Amino acid sequence: MPTTSSSETLWRALMETVVTLPERVTADATNETEEADRLRYLLRFLRAGIALCVEHDDTETPALTHMIEDRMSWGLDSPDCLYLYCRMRSGGTYRVSGSRGGSRAIDVQVNAGHYADGRFGQWPSIGVIAGDDITVDADGRLEVVIGGPPRDHDWLPLDDRAGFLLIRQYFGDWEHEDPATLTLERLDGPATAPALTLATMAERIALLQEWLTAGARTWDEVSRGLAGPPMADIEPFLVPAGSGGLSGQAYGMGSWHCNPDEAVIVEFDLPASCRLWSVSLCDRSWQSIDFSDRQSSLNSAQHTPTGDGRFLGAITHDDPGLANWLDPGGHTGGSFAARFLEAAPIPTVRFRTVARAALEREIGADAPRVDDTARRAALRSRRIGVQRRYR
Repeated sequence: MPTTSSSETLWRALMETVVTLPERVTADATNETEEADRLRYLLRFLRAGIALCVEHDDTETPALTHMIEDRMSWGLDSPDCLYLYCRMRSGGTYRVSGSRGGSRAIDVQVNAGHYADGRFGQWPSIGVIAGDDITVDADGRLEVVIGGPPRDHDWLPLDDRAGFLLIRQYFGDWEHEDPATLTLERLDGPATAPALTLATMAERIALLQEWLTAGARTWDEVSRGLAGPPMADIEPFLVPAGSGGLSGQAYGMGSWHCNPDEAVIVEFDLPASCRLWSVSLCDRSWQSIDFSDRQSSLNSAQHTPTGDGRFLGAITHDDPGLANWLDPGGHTGGSFAARFLEAAPIPTVRFRTVARAALEREIGADAPRVDDTARRAALRSRRIGVQRRYR
């Protein structure tokens, strides 16, 4: 029979793990903003762990949840993406259904493992349906069955490696592209959810502790590995099939560094064709810099092109009046992410650091400009779009 002392033992063990979390998140802060954001990241990472390891560690009566949000950022998330998550296991039969929505791309993917184990790059896809292959009826509705007997279409298998379902939706025009309205149900699950037991909570707390130790340490090591080296041009690459990345998307990751008296000019040739591309700034903990209230990212629907088919923008700590300004939000460095979905050709992202006082001369007259009214309108559109996506 469970006792109060047993639950207290589990709680105290968890609190000991929480107390030592800062030892595994070692991003060096160079100013007060970065120190405050590191503290917020610790809280966000704990919150994400509670969601993925405790509240939604349920394969019998699962429900889709936001794996990442604008205020629960981790793991080099894309500001253009809505990530939906739930746990799954072999032997079950699940169904995702609802309206397709208006995202530029949607991807339904079953993966092995669990992010808590910290084995970066070892959560392969064991089944995926990309948006163009999903059947959408005349009313804009879809249905994907996962597990159980094979179907001729819109079906994904489950094997012994199955760990979780990940649905990605990518948006270009944040304010006007609606997310899908989806539900998930287990078709062969119990009619009533089983009563929660102390043994179940012990398993989930152990998973949360793994998230806060192995998981936190891995994300910290990867983020420091990317953000630490000197800034260099980025050559995005297509990930191998089955790796767990978005099918057809080229990923480019590197570092960015910009002091208050500097400006970093960012430039690349626009692809001749591309479903969606984006560039974004992350901090030293691999969380996206606030993309709701700051223009810390831009995509192919948000940027302003030059007359000769280039993206031309800059990272600066004050607003330079450039349309393609990337706002670091008080951070002086971190990870830079470039994503190109179905791009031909895949461009190289180039960087050049100049004195802030020399930016106007160095960037030239071709760089698109905006006034205060246009900047406010762009930021308002971002805020509305983020609220539409997550709320």
